[in-house]
Amino acid sequence: MTGSSELAQTRLAADAITVGYHGRAVSQDLSLRVPDGGFTVIVGPNACGKSTLLRALSRLLRPDAGQVVLDGRDIHALKSRDVAQTLGLLPQSSIAPDGITVADLVARGRHPHQGMLRRWSADDESAVVEAMAATGITELSSRLVDELSGGQRQRVWVAMALAQQASILLLDEPTTFLDIAHQIELMELFTDLQESGSTLVAVLHDLNQAARYATHLVAMRDGEIVAEGPPSDIVTAELVREVFGLECVVHPDPVTGSPSVTPVGRRRPR
Repeated sequence: MTGSSELAQTRLAADAITVGYHGRAVSQDLSLRVPDGGFTVIVGPNACGKSTLLRALSRLLRPDAGQVVLDGRDIHALKSRDVAQTLGLLPQSSIAPDGITVADLVARGRHPHQGMLRRWSADDESAVVEAMAATGITELSSRLVDELSGGQRQRVWVAMALAQQASILLLDEPTTFLDIAHQIELMELFTDLQESGSTLVAVLHDLNQAARYATHLVAMRDGEIVAEGPPSDIVTAELVREVFGLECVVHPDPVTGSPSVTPVGRRRPR
């Protein structure tokens, strides 16, 4: 179990949590300390508990045992608005209201900062404009979300999360539906946010992207954390075999020097 002194050194942590659905535990006695100001990426095979862990960290899923700690307190003891002002979430799948424009949906990211007596401000407008510019959707601002492609809609949801201006951002498969160029563009944006002081936690399926951009990598299998640490320290052929059951070769990325995984497979050059 994570010690109380260790929990005090991080803003967000899971402390010996047991989480699951309908009485079935996905993870038991799981602890994770999210490094402040880092870009933590969770990887692992399908149905290993990645998104379940992220849902627990985001307060969407209450642990059956243990607790998620945010700024030294049980996250479920905090007011929803206080959590939303600190922690933003991009869920795996989102449904926009019918007939809503891109600008209006992104503006909903400002709701945690609104109150009965607080009206829309210049700061709110600036946050929305900056979020749309950062995700490359400014020209789509007046379009209906329903009319957009899957990749465009994904960028709109990311913009809404950015407009929230939370210091901790949780991202569940943020590059879904995006072509490779927009995937890299978005990962670079997340890195910029991390380098400017934000704390990010993402679930990714692409191990090479995770190894390239993460400052802290968490590898899961069967609801447990198998390994965690800097990608350069933990990404090996042995780890990939243990977590994914995949034979591979791990070599330095020719651009960044980070670990890069090449599957062996059955086919050879002709």
